[in-house]
Amino acid sequence: MAAEGDFLARYRAVSNKLKKRFLRKPNVAEASEQFGQLAKELKQQDCLQYAAFCNLAMARCEQTLFNAPGEALALTDAARLFLSSEKENRALQAPGFDEHLQAALNCYSFATKVYIEMNQPVMAASLCLELGNALKEINRPGEAIVHYQRAAELQTQTPIEALLSMGEMATCKILTRDYDGALSVFTEMQLICQEKGLQLPGSITPVGAFLDIVAKCEISRVLLLMLLEPPPQKLLPEHAQTLERYAWESFDPHSQCKFTSMACQEKDTESLKSLQTELW
Repeated sequence: MAAEGDFLARYRAVSNKLKKRFLRKPNVAEASEQFGQLAKELKQQDCLQYAAFCNLAMARCEQTLFNAPGEALALTDAARLFLSSEKENRALQAPGFDEHLQAALNCYSFATKVYIEMNQPVMAASLCLELGNALKEINRPGEAIVHYQRAAELQTQTPIEALLSMGEMATCKILTRDYDGALSVFTEMQLICQEKGLQLPGSITPVGAFLDIVAKCEISRVLLLMLLEPPPQKLLPEHAQTLERYAWESFDPHSQCKFTSMACQEKDTESLKSLQTELW
């Protein structure tokens, strides 16, 4: 309680310096620096939520000074501190209403907005990924999906990074048992690889990292289609073509993936276990 009282007294003292007085402008830059120093001290004392509040106050000062990079940095620091505080509460199994998590979400959102206004989509995407990973880590994959999707949208100029973000989105959809949604994402990823991936002359097959992503997507699509077992009348053409390559009629004695497909079709779980190493 003594530490909390000291924090509040110092916080109010700095805040009072920002109040307008007759014929005297407040020194916002000095206040921002003092809020930053107080945040560092509180972080060292493991008072994470109070340090986050100081970073928020610092962000408001930087906004007043029209210093967008400083504002974004202070908001990001506040978001990470609120998130760390939330993780501590969860580790201690302390009762709460996710108020620190909500505060972190708001800070990440504002920081992302500032980076977008600064025309820095890469930085904005990195924050979306950071938040998505954090939500996935605390077992909230459903909430992480929208942030991975936002990251992919911001990474249009870097296709590989966008595809990796989409892969995380598909994984979260699987974790939430949205298998149809995951199948749609993997299908879209394969199309992007074919459209934007480097290709050998006279071939439509992408090479390099794009080829690796195509292979992973195809494996996931085959397994999801076998899990969903859609009726023929509801099977999309691209999905039908994928299944045809792994059907009995197209059996290739030299392909381990075909054996895996056949084992799934026959519900031969023991064979599937022995083939899973070959599949990967």
